[in-house]
Amino acid sequence: MPTTNRKKQKQGRDTAVQGTNDSSVVSKVSAAAQGYFHDIFLQHFVCKVARRAPLINRGYYVRWRAVDHCIRRFFQVTENCPKRQILSLGAGFDSLYFRLHADEALIRAVVFEVDFPDVARRKTALINSNITLRGMLDAHLPSPGMSGPLHVSSGQYHLLGLDVREESQVVEALDAAGLDWAAPTLILSEVVLTYMETQWSDVVISWAAKLLPQSLFVMYEQIHPHDPFGRIMQDHFLKLNSTLHAVRQYPDTAAQRRRFLDKGWEQCVCLDMNDFYLGLVPEEERCRVEVLEPFDEYEEWHQKCSHYFILTASRGSFMAQALLSHPPVSPLPSKSPSWSPAALSVKTIPVCVEGLGMASTLVSPGQVLLTGGSSRGGRGAVARVLLRGQEGWRSISVEPSVDLGVRLYHTVTSCPGGGAVVYGGRSSPLNPIGGLFKVNLGPCGPPGPLDSDDRGAVKLCVEQMVCTGDHPPPRWRHTATIVSHKGKNFLFVFGGKNESEAVLGDGHFLCLEQQHWTEIPVEGAAPEALHSHSACSYEGGMVVFGGLNRRGVPLGDTVILRPNDRGFWWDRIAVQPPPIPRYSHSAHVIGEKLVVVGGVWLHSDSVPCVVVINLTTRSSMELSLDTTSVPWPLMLHSFCSELTDSEEPELLLIGGGGNCFSFGTHFNPQPVTVDLRPVLG
Repeated sequence: MPTTNRKKQKQGRDTAVQGTNDSSVVSKVSAAAQGYFHDIFLQHFVCKVARRAPLINRGYYVRWRAVDHCIRRFFQVTENCPKRQILSLGAGFDSLYFRLHADEALIRAVVFEVDFPDVARRKTALINSNITLRGMLDAHLPSPGMSGPLHVSSGQYHLLGLDVREESQVVEALDAAGLDWAAPTLILSEVVLTYMETQWSDVVISWAAKLLPQSLFVMYEQIHPHDPFGRIMQDHFLKLNSTLHAVRQYPDTAAQRRRFLDKGWEQCVCLDMNDFYLGLVPEEERCRVEVLEPFDEYEEWHQKCSHYFILTASRGSFMAQALLSHPPVSPLPSKSPSWSPAALSVKTIPVCVEGLGMASTLVSPGQVLLTGGSSRGGRGAVARVLLRGQEGWRSISVEPSVDLGVRLYHTVTSCPGGGAVVYGGRSSPLNPIGGLFKVNLGPCGPPGPLDSDDRGAVKLCVEQMVCTGDHPPPRWRHTATIVSHKGKNFLFVFGGKNESEAVLGDGHFLCLEQQHWTEIPVEGAAPEALHSHSACSYEGGMVVFGGLNRRGVPLGDTVILRPNDRGFWWDRIAVQPPPIPRYSHSAHVIGEKLVVVGGVWLHSDSVPCVVVINLTTRSSMELSLDTTSVPWPLMLHSFCSELTDSEEPELLLIGGGGNCFSFGTHFNPQPVTVDLRPVLG
């Protein structure tokens, strides 16, 4: 390729990377405006304020909190030093200097910022035109006609326009600006080095270690590029012409730690953001943040946090005191599953059905009812039926006789004798849906061609259930399971959450025959309050697995609600080896085996696939999924599943996906099947 073309391509990539700064600062302003953190200076660096989604606000909060944690620790360790410095690489429109200056935290401290010349010029213009920012500088701004990389020079703040890949130019300019190479220095890099080719980012890490003998390197970047969320994350930045380079060569926290130790740093601690948030952010602060905005995107929040890390690396024994500390008791014990050599085959079904938060039930062999959920077309009030005929599966939209309304994360439970009960859900995180509906599918005609719409083939009769007794509070992300007591069938509603309770631990029995909420004695230690768990009918009772608890930590407990003469009793069974904890999964009991599929765990290197738990022997087996024939990232959370035929051990997985932070929304566009024959025989 001619040199001129290569240069133009490089300039184009550099410009795209600079564009990520503009988007990032708008998101930071949004988070600050909603009270996630205090920063009154960021607003001066944006032309127009835009409110971001709660998920993005939380994501930028945990980034801000992690960096602030490291800076405060650095200042604490160096408080008696005659001079200390912050060197921010790729600083963009960060307001760090102004915030620290206002907090009177820059005692005997100087901030140096380095970024592309165009970014530095734009930032200088914003500072120069703003009386608040300009008033916080105690010396002069270089005049617009001045040449050279130094754009702002003040007693405690220096802004330089340089390409950090050019080591000799950076060293020369920092020398001229007054950086003391022997003084304790914090080098800050927030999602900067990963945009460089790895050979260049490694050089930056090496020269920083070589030239700053008493220093702390703080870095915030992405990891785990190969799982479904990571693939979507990579594609997003690729479309922006801002390829993530380092994540390929250094895909996890262990690789990043080795990287810094190999490049001359003496000690290194690296935590993903789930470990940081749950282990190093005080519970009181987490509680404050978690009630700032209505929120119900747990899966995407935890996946975002598992794909970013905060790292500290030290040079000099003195600076080792400023390293991140590991939580004294890890809230997320490391789980490395022992995978079975068998991988379960996954195949796509050529039917266009997508959505998250849907609920399904198997009405009869080859007939699956789908209700609610949200998709690219919006939140759906129209139900669908999946029908399997001789030529395969097809999807039919059906108009209910009574409007079921827009609802997500509800339940549809098949009843003995026919029909199903729709219960709970939400239309928004502030609006849970109460009431129950009994639904029945009318007769189906012979299956037509796969491309036939055939709306009249299925009728959905809906009747609102008028129930007596003490109704449970409305909820979503709960379970509703058929259990039996003294010859009667009950719908047992357990757990979930609502607009006022982050997690519920109560259980309620509805007698289906009398349509009456009643009390039945339940003995033993109940599962802790949770939501997004699974519950399957089992021997007259049910088996509960997984879920997300009040602290926001996934569970891996298996608890059986067993019937007895008085009512029921909870029996917690110890499964060996312990399954990977998870939530937002699906589960089915097949004989004496509980088959659990998908879900979310907080460590991306242990993405849940399938675990089979033998309820008699109390043993478990983890199996991977062979998704080589699936042409898109298969995200197995917020989905539903059905065992479509007891004669054929095959699971049908429908829907799933979510809003992948700021990387766009992904939906699994078609159902898939999982062949269970290798584990069920």
